[in-house]
Amino acid sequence: FKTYDGLEIRAGQPLANAMQAAKWYRADSVSRIGKLVDRKEWPYVPQTVNASYSPSMNSITFPAGYLQPPNFNISADPAVNYGAIGATIGHEMGHGFDDQGSKYDGTGALRNWWTDVDREAFESRAGDLIKQYDAYCPLDDGKFCVNGRLTLGENIGDLAGVEMAYRAYKLSLDGKEAPVIDGLTGDQRFFLSYAVAHRGVWRDELLRQIILTDPHSPDQYRVNGIVRNVDAWYKAFNVTPDDALYLPPEKRVHIW
Repeated sequence: FKTYDGLEIRAGQPLANAMQAAKWYRADSVSRIGKLVDRKEWPYVPQTVNASYSPSMNSITFPAGYLQPPNFNISADPAVNYGAIGATIGHEMGHGFDDQGSKYDGTGALRNWWTDVDREAFESRAGDLIKQYDAYCPLDDGKFCVNGRLTLGENIGDLAGVEMAYRAYKLSLDGKEAPVIDGLTGDQRFFLSYAVAHRGVWRDELLRQIILTDPHSPDQYRVNGIVRNVDAWYKAFNVTPDDALYLPPEKRVHIW
């Protein structure tokens, strides 16, 4: 873990402390240029509620703080955990093959390891996903819309995560039918769990900031924008062309 040697924090000076922390992080990053990657270093302290993928180490990290409801619940049924932590694991793995992670090979070296045909097909499918997200405008004024290019990597991660987790969930059933619990099928619980893990409420001011600066899409599009591309979701909830989120099969994006 980082020791933060040399970072001075003073009581009653929050702005100065934030500036000092930013300066320290930049200096720490610059000091690593030209050096070997420390593969034993953890990017978080254990209580951090986050997960990540590192292209330079080709690894995913899940601190203990993340492994709690609604992300993971040891008492929940498999469908719920596959829809939550399973989709997150798939999301982080998917970053290894998104618009940025795909530029790093298995050892973490920055190099082109794809064929031209593969890259061209990827760019075409990614372009379709960009267009979808460019059309999502959560505020009534219509002036602030999701930036499909800025959020592409995270959207690819979300889509890959849900599709991989769903496949893993179905494999775990070994051909058996999942039980109906509280009137919900296993597939329905899977997708509902994914949605619950991304619930959020924001003021309009924060939503504008998210749209302008955050590589993640607003949470409602991390759910609705993803599941409408997943064929199994349509079957799980009997979604028809009359429903608002319906996409014709030929319009659904499947990166992998």
